[in-house]
Amino acid sequence: MASPRQRHDRGFLPHWDLGGGIQALTYRLADSLPAEALERLKQDLPPDRDGRPDQHALRLRIEAWIDAGHGACLLREESAAQAVIQHWRHRHGEDYRLLAYVVMPNHVHVCIEVAEGQSLTTIVEAWKSCSSRSIRKVVGGNGPLWQRDYWDRWIRDSDHLARTVRYIEENPVAAGLVEAAEQWPWSSARGIGA
Repeated sequence: MASPRQRHDRGFLPHWDLGGGIQALTYRLADSLPAEALERLKQDLPPDRDGRPDQHALRLRIEAWIDAGHGACLLREESAAQAVIQHWRHRHGEDYRLLAYVVMPNHVHVCIEVAEGQSLTTIVEAWKSCSSRSIRKVVGGNGPLWQRDYWDRWIRDSDHLARTVRYIEENPVAAGLVEAAEQWPWSSARGIGA
């Protein structure tokens, strides 16, 4: 596994841009977590060792909120979910290798191995831009489709990768949408495909 080479942020979340590394990413629809809901989730968090609200605890609260299916959940539409997967598969084997994914009703999880010399930020921006256009053609609407930023996690080793793939593919089960991961139609648990 590669080590982090470039840390950056665009005023939102910090990112590790790792050409050649493995990354797990989560991004969500813009309406899935309104600002006022996020502020409520931040209330009464235990402090971390620096006295700031515990970010791990906040992440768990955000995951629970999103898994509960808030927002319009446009990705429940088969054509919208398929558009996301199609755009992930488009550069598979070129700019990255797709390792695991799931399209949930209002968010996505994906794990990729970024090709040497490629930018994670550029890859994600292309996914979001292209899938937005495709989804808007099908479901209509206007305004931003995706949140402005994304969450990423550098995969440290093979055990971390195995846990991450399991988390991604089991997300529909954890959210109570299906009983077995293979039952969810928009998941690598059914195979990566081509």
